[in-house]
Amino acid sequence: MPTVPDDLRYTEDHLWARKADCVWQVGVTDYAQDHLGDIVEVTPPVEGDAVTAGEPCGVIESTKSVSDLIAPVTGTAGRGNSALAQSPELVNSDPYGQGWIFEIRVDADQDKDAMARLMDPGAYRQLTGE
Repeated sequence: MPTVPDDLRYTEDHLWARKADCVWQVGVTDYAQDHLGDIVEVTPPVEGDAVTAGEPCGVIESTKSVSDLIAPVTGTAGRGNSALAQSPELVNSDPYGQGWIFEIRVDADQDKDAMARLMDPGAYRQLTGE
């Protein structure tokens, strides 16, 4: 059964977001990585680019498919996880830890609204039937 940590927020597109001040770390959920299969390449948004909640901002490729990464919040793309360039399989083996994908910096005045638009763990479990 896929793991759904209680300290994260989630999107209907199966991304998770972890907030630290006004920086959100983003990755794909355990549910998503399981359904995608073996991850072979990850292309995060370019650092400094504007990202808009609900819009594609990167790509994740598996042996089964190529999928857009849909921004969970609006802000400015921060650093990407450089370890994924050499080891994209970290998304499969540790989706909530070493397999994180990128960061988004959110303006302080929009930060609370960003959290309110994301699903809590209970809602995400309901979405996935877990």
